Formats: sequence, C-alpha cells, structure tokens
Amino acid sequence: MKTPMQEAIEKVQSLRQIDAVINPIGVIESILSNMLEKEEETIKKCIVMGMEFIPVDPSRYEEDSELIFNETFNTKER
Repeated sequence: MKTPMQEAIEKVQSLRQIDAVINPIGVIESILSNMLEKEEETIKKCIVMGMEFIPVDPSRYEEDSELIFNETFNTKER
C-alpha cells in the first residue's frame, strides 16, 4: 500500500523521464519529498496515540510506530 504522497512522487518522477529538460519538475519533486516526510511523521504520531490505549511498553512507542508504518506503507526498498 502506498500513501497518496508516494503515488504523487512517482507521477512526478515519470514526468521527469518523459522530458528531462523541464527544470520545474525538480522543484516539484523536492516539495513532494518534503511533504512525504511530514506525512510520515504525522502517521507515526497517530500510531503512537493509538498505542496509548493498548497495553504496550511506552519505551517502544517510537520503534513500534516505525515498524507499523513500514509494514503498512512498505516504504523501504527491498
């Protein structure tokens, strides 16, 4: 599963392959990458908020949210 931002970045990258002369594409790609990072942070915060209602070790919130995010959105290349 990919987030909407991941799909948007792929579309921008495909435009770059079509016409490498277009410089604004690099700017757009940079903006989308920034937005993707912010989106990832927000999703992880939501995961942590949900963990507060189940019996898990609070010291593992960050690690667990990273694991859940990566499993759900498959953002790491294999």
